[in-house]
Amino acid sequence: MKDLTKYQGILPAFYACYDKQGRVDGQAVRAFAKYLLDKGVKGLYVGGSSGECIYQSVAERKETLENVMAEVGGKLTVIAHVACNNTADSRELAAHAERLGVDAVAAIPPIYFHLPPKGIAKYWNDISEAAPDTDFVIYNIPQLAGVALTIPLLQEMLKNPRVIGVKNSSMPVQDIQMWRDEGALVFNGPDEQLFSGLAAGAAGGIGGTYAAMPELYLEVFRCFQAGEVAKGQAVQNECCRIIYKMCTAQGNLYAVMKEIIRLQGGPDVGSVRAPLLELADSDQPIVVEAHKMIQAAIKTYC
Repeated sequence: MKDLTKYQGILPAFYACYDKQGRVDGQAVRAFAKYLLDKGVKGLYVGGSSGECIYQSVAERKETLENVMAEVGGKLTVIAHVACNNTADSRELAAHAERLGVDAVAAIPPIYFHLPPKGIAKYWNDISEAAPDTDFVIYNIPQLAGVALTIPLLQEMLKNPRVIGVKNSSMPVQDIQMWRDEGALVFNGPDEQLFSGLAAGAAGGIGGTYAAMPELYLEVFRCFQAGEVAKGQAVQNECCRIIYKMCTAQGNLYAVMKEIIRLQGGPDVGSVRAPLLELADSDQPIVVEAHKMIQAAIKTYC
C-alpha cells in the first residue's frame, strides 16, 4: 500500500525563471525553490502551466527540474509535469524526472487534436511506462486542454498501478467528489475554491497563485484541518479578492505575481516569455496594491 501522505498539503506551481535575456536561469530556479521551501510548503509542482511549459524546449524543462531537485530534492514533495504535445518528448521528460528522483510525474492530455479516450489513455500510459518506478498524476484542465477527464477514462487509467490520482483544475467542485469516489487522490486546482475543494475531499492543493502568497494558502489548509470553518472561509475570501485585483492588470498574471514576489523580498525570477504579455507601466499600481493586500491579510490571519 502506497503512502500518499506526502501529497497532502500545499504545493505551489513553480514559475518559469528567466534571466534578463529571457533564458532559463538555473540560479534563479534554485533561489525560488529555496524561497518556497523556507515558507513551509509541502511540495512543488514543476513544469506545468505556471512554468510556461508549452513555451519551453525539452532541454529548458530539464534544466529547470534539475535545479529544483538540486535545491529541494528530498526536502519537498516534487511533482514534475512532463507532457509535451508528442509522446516521444513526454517520455523523455518522464524518464529524466524519474532519474532525478521526483515523487510523481504528471501530464495533461494532448492538445489541439482532440483524441478519443482510447488515444488519451495510451498517451498517458506510454508516458507512465517511461517512468516505471514513479507515481503518475492525471492533470485535468479542460478549459485549456480542450478535453475533459471522464469517469470511464479515469477508471481505465486506474488500472495502471502507477496512477495515484488527479490534479483537478476544472471549476466544478463536484468533479473532485467524482474522482475521489473512484478511488483517486485529488489535488484541488482552482485557487479560488481551495477551501471548498478540501471539503469535497481533495488531499491538498496545487495552485498557480500559491507562490505569491503561500502564507495565506497554508492558513486555509490549516483552518480546514483544524475545523476552523469561519476563519478558513475568511482567508479564502481574501485570496480571491487578491486574485481578482491581480487579474485587472494588462500584463500576464504570472508577470504580476513574479513582481509581487520581488516586492515581498523574494528572488527576482524575471518576467514571462512571449507571447505572454509583460507588465505594462499602468500595471505597477495594481502590483503594489495587490502586494499590500497580501501583507495586510498575512498580518490579519497568519
